[in-house]
Formats: sequence, C-alpha cells, structure tokens
Amino acid sequence: MTAAEPRWIGEADVVALMSLRDAIEALESGLAEEAAGTARNLEKTAAHWGERSNMHAIGAVYERAGVFGTKTWGNTPAGSTPLLILWDAETARLRAVIEASALGQMRTGAMSGVATRWMSAAAADDLAVIGSGKQALMQVAAVTLVRPLRRIRVFSPTREKREAFAARLAETFPAIEVTTAPDVAAAVADSAVVTLITRARAPFLEASMVAYGVHVNAAGAITEERREFARGLFPRAGLVAVDTIPAARRLSAELIDWYDHACGGDWSAARRICDIVAAAQPRPAGIDLSLFKPMGMGIADLALGIEILRRADAAGAGRPIPHPQRVVPRIAAAVEEETPR
Repeated sequence: MTAAEPRWIGEADVVALMSLRDAIEALESGLAEEAAGTARNLEKTAAHWGERSNMHAIGAVYERAGVFGTKTWGNTPAGSTPLLILWDAETARLRAVIEASALGQMRTGAMSGVATRWMSAAAADDLAVIGSGKQALMQVAAVTLVRPLRRIRVFSPTREKREAFAARLAETFPAIEVTTAPDVAAAVADSAVVTLITRARAPFLEASMVAYGVHVNAAGAITEERREFARGLFPRAGLVAVDTIPAARRLSAELIDWYDHACGGDWSAARRICDIVAAAQPRPAGIDLSLFKPMGMGIADLALGIEILRRADAAGAGRPIPHPQRVVPRIAAAVEEETPR
C-alpha cells in the first residue's frame, strides 16, 4: 500500500495512532489555521425523524494541508456509526475513510481541554464535572492534561452511575482526589473549572452556585431543545467563547436566549475560540466568570483526521480501499456490455 492509495482507518488504528494529548495539540494547530483564514468550516446540517433519531454532517477545507473532508453520522436508539472522509483538495481524489467514534470523543474532550488551557485561571486545580455518560471521561482527562488538578467532584442524577464514574476516575487518576456530590450546587461550590456534559433539557447550573473566577465548559447541550445553564451566568461572564458562531446562532438555545432575546441580536461579545488560541494570551485578570460553548465543527474533526492520516501514511496503518476513479471505468464497461446493439 502506498501513501497515494486511499485508506480505511478503523477505530483501533485511530486509538493506536493518536493520544488525547496529541489531539489537543492537533486541534490547537487547526484552530490557529482557522484564525489565519486557511481553514474554513462547512457548517453543520441536520435532519430528524421519529422521536430520537437524527443525522448530521459537518466539514472543512484545509488549504495548507491540501485536504477537505466531511464527517457524517446519525444517532438512533440503536446506536451511531460516524465516518470522517478526507479528499485531496487539488484532485478531489479520496484520501481516507476514518471510523470516527474514538476520534469524535477525543475531539470533543480536546476542545474543552483547549478552552480550559486558554480561558481558565492558570492555577485552577479543582474540577467539577456534571454528567457521567460516555463523553465524561474524555472531558475530565482533557482538563487533567492542561491544569494541575488536585480534586475532581462528580455529580449526575443517578447515584449508582455517579459513584461508578467516580470510581473509574479514581482508578484512572490515582494522584487526584475524586469525590461524589449529592447535587449540582455541592459539586460546583468553589470549583475553578466546571464541565457540563449532559443531555439536560432544562437549566440546572445557576449563577449563584459558582465561585468568582470560575471557568465553565458547557459541552452537552448542542441541539435546540437542550439547556444546561441558566441565563444568569451571562451578566457575570467577562469572557464568552464558542467554537463556531454560526452553529451557536442556530442551535444553542442558551446563547440564543441571551444574545438574540436579551441583547437584541448583538452577538459581538461572543468570541471564536480560534482567535483566543491564536492570540496565545493567558486569561485576563479580574474576570469573574468565563464560559465556553462548543457546538462541534468540521475544522476540529479534520484537524485530528489530517494528523491521523499523516501518521497512518508513515506507519502503513489502515487497509487499502478501491479508489472510486478506478472503479468507474469498470462500471461503464459493464453497462456497455449490457446495452443492446
């Protein structure tokens, strides 16, 4: 298999080729390209059916890397199978198909890690995580890579689930104190970083619950019907950032409620995380509260996918797949043979 041949890169290959720390670094490089204007998003599109089923597509083009691509996935009660597809930006030839479950979890965690690195206090050492689902571990792990945590507090509504998750965290991070909390307020009290990663439909985090100087990653509510934090956080927020403003304006109920309804459509206070990363400046002094709202964007997925492909090319990982441009002539020939003369 040569580097020019398209590759199918499976989940096991992804995990072998990239760590979460690698993902954070790849994502920061990609965000710097977005800030420079050499990486651009294809904004998210979606369709829904039934009560709990939906499909999504996002994408991006990276001019310097010479790659464009899309990630497509669906969510149904039976599961999800996301795929990231990469093409050569000059020839439009297929480069890779990457199974993207692990990639997506790393990307989502890495985005919160990047935001925490640049938006939280440098000495932040106390994390509260609200939620204990499949994304929660990666969220916590990303914060441990960018801040010297001494304590993690966990809350989710089901006692058995939060205790099981806390036990897993304690095993994964033995040098960090891990405890559970009986409610949201107890979990976030005096925390320097709060990560929300839930499927809540009603706000549960109130401004009165969080301490001065806190940074909040509101990573769970990414569709119009979901909300995790109350409007009262905004008047305290001296720094608000999103990964993609167009997606936030369409899909973030929390930000729409504040900027469109309370602020009369003025979104100027919401910054792009790529611009914060490109500025490479620490959190400004005197900020009461900072808030990051990621919605998911193609630039982030491609940042990881391009690096995974580069490593797969170097290691010979993945398996070859027939190139569509080689298959088409065979199809044409077969049609010609069946055509009556």
